[in-house]
Amino acid sequence: MSVPDHLPLPPELEQADIDKRSVQAFGHGFPCRLVRWHYHDDYELHLIVASAGKMFMGDHVGAFAPGQLTMTGPRLPHNWISHVAPGETVELRDLVIQFRMDLVHSMAQCAPEIASLLPLLERSRYGIEFDGTVLDEAEEWFTRIIATEGPSRIALLLEFLERLSGESRYRLLSTMPMRSRADDASLDKVERVTRYVSEHHAREIPLATVAELVGMSESAFSRFFAKATGNGFTRFLNRVRVARACELLSETEQPITDICFAVGFNNVANFNRRFRELKSATPREYRKQARLRDVPLPGE
Repeated sequence: MSVPDHLPLPPELEQADIDKRSVQAFGHGFPCRLVRWHYHDDYELHLIVASAGKMFMGDHVGAFAPGQLTMTGPRLPHNWISHVAPGETVELRDLVIQFRMDLVHSMAQCAPEIASLLPLLERSRYGIEFDGTVLDEAEEWFTRIIATEGPSRIALLLEFLERLSGESRYRLLSTMPMRSRADDASLDKVERVTRYVSEHHAREIPLATVAELVGMSESAFSRFFAKATGNGFTRFLNRVRVARACELLSETEQPITDICFAVGFNNVANFNRRFRELKSATPREYRKQARLRDVPLPGE
């Protein structure tokens, strides 16, 4: 699904002079001009409130669903693509808080107590997905911060970051702290490929097809995509397929052989090998572990 440039941005971003704010807080729907493969200089806290689909963060590919709470560091590329019917819209999908890269660090120089938040910011360079009791509180935190302005917003943000820094149940997402410096044209190419793969991963996708999609030769595309995402194209495609397999293993009783072919692998041996490579468990072991969890992380 392409996202037209004319789709409106959240009112907070249309009307405010964002250079005068150290903390942005808003909600937006889907589709929206903000929903694309992108990065920015700010830290970002992100809460999904509606719809499910695929999440891309650095070199991580996984599933998302309502209640997912994540944090991204500066210049870590990310995107969430909802799986919705053609033409369907989601009025409010995301709640977002963004704060300047130097905000907490500069405050910590004057107030040593704030330095306790710095390890959380360092972890966010890889992308963080939170679990635990903080998920029950997240929407209220976002709502309060969005509703405030000025120093009160900054004070609430610091409280929320303190709460997150004390949460022991989380996982890091990207295997490397990527800091993208791609231009808009490159970001658009990655967006087109990730969207195409998300929608068509269950079928065979030759390298020539995606290279042609962005107007590049196969060799040039391979170099470009690996540099932009941290994954070679084949590994990226495998990550998308394995992420979908994780959903099916956790949420259905489908036989593993059926899941193998449903997500796009052409033989069970290759499926098992790639699954173990990415998840450090066989599909059967993963399904057993998922059933032992009280609340499984989607696509983990």
